[in-house]
Amino acid sequence: VQLQASGGGLVQAGGSLRLSCAASGRISDMGWFRQAPGKEREFVAVIRWSGGSTFYADSVKGRFTISRNGAKNTAYLQMNTLKPEDTAVYYCAADYARNIRYQAASEYPYWGRGTQVTVSS
Repeated sequence: VQLQASGGGLVQAGGSLRLSCAASGRISDMGWFRQAPGKEREFVAVIRWSGGSTFYADSVKGRFTISRNGAKNTAYLQMNTLKPEDTAVYYCAADYARNIRYQAASEYPYWGRGTQVTVSS
C-alpha cells in the first residue's frame, strides 16, 4: 500500500489547513503523526476505515478533525485554529488490521512522505 499525502503549507496563527492522504490499497486504520525539529514523532489523530471511529491527541482535540472518503480511499485532516506549536512535518500512516495501540507509530506498516506545516505567530 502506498500513501500520498498533500496539503501542507504556511499559515498564520488562528488559520486553517487541510491535509489529504490517498491510499493505493485496502487499509483498516489511517492516522496522522507529526514531528517537530528535535522532537519525537507524535500521534495526532486516527480514523477507523470501517465505522469511522476517530481518536485524537489531547493537544488537537476540538481544533483538528479527521475524516475519510471511502470512495476515494482518502483521509483528510482539517486543522483549524492553528498554533505555532502545531508547526511540524505531518505524516499519514496506515495499517491493514484494526490496531489497539493506534497511538504508537511503530504499529503502522505504511507511511506517506511528510508534508510541512508551518504556523507563524
